[in-house]
Amino acid sequence: MKRYAKAADIKVGVIGYGGAFNMGRAHLQEMAKAGMTPTAVCELDTERLKVATQEFPGIETYTSVDEMLKRSRVDLLAIITPHNTHAQLAVQCLKAGRHVICEKPFAITTAECDEMIDTACRSGTLLSTYHNRHWDGCILQAVKTIRSGAIGKVYRVDAHMGAWGQPRDWWRSSKSISGGILYDWGVHLLEYTFQIMNQEIVEVSGFARNGFWCDKVKWAADTNEDEGFLTVRYADGAWSTLCISTLYSRPRQGWIDIVGTEGSYNFDYQNYELVQPKDGQTVFTRGKNQPSEHEKFYENIAAHLTRGETLVISPEWARRPVHVIDLACQSASCGRAMPARYR
Repeated sequence: MKRYAKAADIKVGVIGYGGAFNMGRAHLQEMAKAGMTPTAVCELDTERLKVATQEFPGIETYTSVDEMLKRSRVDLLAIITPHNTHAQLAVQCLKAGRHVICEKPFAITTAECDEMIDTACRSGTLLSTYHNRHWDGCILQAVKTIRSGAIGKVYRVDAHMGAWGQPRDWWRSSKSISGGILYDWGVHLLEYTFQIMNQEIVEVSGFARNGFWCDKVKWAADTNEDEGFLTVRYADGAWSTLCISTLYSRPRQGWIDIVGTEGSYNFDYQNYELVQPKDGQTVFTRGKNQPSEHEKFYENIAAHLTRGETLVISPEWARRPVHVIDLACQSASCGRAMPARYR
């Protein structure tokens, strides 16, 4: 893989500058903060391209990926498009010799991930996915506490997210585009789980309540499930669960319960609680999570391309949550546990 003398030599760009969450701008700003040079934007909406030129004066703009790959000398591209387009665009850019960062999820199926990884290996290019939440303060705090031995050996992790309400009318609520209810936030919560419990996966079971309201009215022909649930079984006897739901009457935003042989630990984005039995009593320790360090994602990308620093979010690491959700979807469809191919 080509090494760059300094981060500023890495010309970066984005595919997708749509208005949702201003993610195109955010990616370029974070790349620039890591020392890399914003160079190109590809976007179908010409009005959004105008916004890009205002926010990054002098930046190259394109309305097609083919045109950008042909004309631009951009080195690294962040793909910020709907989930079902990630694999095709990534493979196209990798074959053109460009480094690629995919917004999460990495892709929708294991087969898509495999094709992307194989293409990157053959082309000698960097491939990763934007798991900036690997550095969320809540998970950093949790990992530090658990590694200290505070709750003994972890044998179960339960991750929950949801609220009560109708799916929104946008592509993230479309199963064929988004992959289903488990993909959007589910990959984040699974990645938290694997940071806590980095064990060999044996099998995955999945369950889904499809997109109906009161068991009578279907939301739409292609709507995400109302609820998705999965269980992962690990080789050491431990297990973890993930539930994403639009049927929670009491909203739970990213709540994680971790159970160990000597205590338990739970957290949301702001707060944590450590529970330990001591001398016949139950001791509760509560506090605020440490600050997040999201900037470390692109700092690591730049350091990998300049100094050969180990890539934290490797493509194999990025494939793992997608593989688990893919297996869960297959399991929910066929009604049995699915063996894991990637451990």
